[in-house]
Amino acid sequence: MKIAEVESFAVSIPLKEPVAFATRVVEERDHAIVYVRTEDGTEGVGYSLGYGGADVIAKAVESVLAPMVEGEDPRDTSRLWSEMFDATVQIGRKGVMVRAISCIDTALWDIKAKAAGMPLYKLLGGHADEVPAYASGGYYREGKGLEGLREEMETYVDRGHDVVKMKVGRKSLEEEVERVRVAREAIGPNRTLLMDANGKWKNKQEAVRACRAFEEYNPYFIEEPVMPDSLDLYREVNESLDYAVAGGELEFNRYGFADLLREDAVEIIQPDVTVVGGVTEWMRVADMAACHDIPVAPHYNWDLHIQLLAAIENGLWIEYFYRDSDVKAFDDVLTYPVEPEDGMIQLPQRPGHGVELERDALEEFRI
Repeated sequence: MKIAEVESFAVSIPLKEPVAFATRVVEERDHAIVYVRTEDGTEGVGYSLGYGGADVIAKAVESVLAPMVEGEDPRDTSRLWSEMFDATVQIGRKGVMVRAISCIDTALWDIKAKAAGMPLYKLLGGHADEVPAYASGGYYREGKGLEGLREEMETYVDRGHDVVKMKVGRKSLEEEVERVRVAREAIGPNRTLLMDANGKWKNKQEAVRACRAFEEYNPYFIEEPVMPDSLDLYREVNESLDYAVAGGELEFNRYGFADLLREDAVEIIQPDVTVVGGVTEWMRVADMAACHDIPVAPHYNWDLHIQLLAAIENGLWIEYFYRDSDVKAFDDVLTYPVEPEDGMIQLPQRPGHGVELERDALEEFRI
């Protein structure tokens, strides 16, 4: 079995109206798309959210990585991962190049599972046939207000979720405390409330003051209270709170997660398979976390992450965005979008990682 072709390009899917979190306003969602095809016609797909740079990721795949893997056996995932990672040491290790590696590696695992005639989670070990999902939302929109937030949180409860997440940090602390209070009222006292600050606070005083102000509403974790590179600050915040700090969606390989764990900076890790280096590196990170009894709650990309969470013993939750919230738009190019039922997602039994993309839709949004 040999790789015959690697195709890469970028798409951008506009949102109906802008949406914001603590540190950014988003008007569209761009993704790098990668297809790897073998000589016998087997096709694997990988992708990564671009945050405005999807075309750069796609070009990195085409110009740097594709020549390294063409003609190789796609089932040699460990060897090919090492060769791509080591060969790009001068220009990679984090950022665009590791996202590009993620795309190719994910496509290789798709091929590998298809060749085995198995869904990916079974090939990786098969720990569960369904995974719990939390409803992610609570974004900022013009005119939304507290009642809009309340209605959104109540909708998630009505859809069967016992765990929900909201954004914090964009408004004044007094306003944010009121938002958290409203969210807690909406979901009730016995459900789990998660918060995400997207690296908002710049020092210990700001971060700890804000996070402690939320404590009376019994949050389960605060995600990214500070910027991801601030390991000392992460640790100081984590040590100062009575609830957990979570992070890792922007860590690019196992070494970054080793630093997070060694520094006791987080109590829950959130690796993203499209960021960290693909399936190969994601599983290494999850297994490393298991050695420390640290749970895994991956960031976004639930269509891929259900396969990975179902393969490990320390999986916590999948992050899920409903399409009608108009925050994530990738469902618009999926052949088989998934949706939770009573807060659980059943694993698809198709061979491969289960994600198939609609080519006509991709062409419509192609950059």
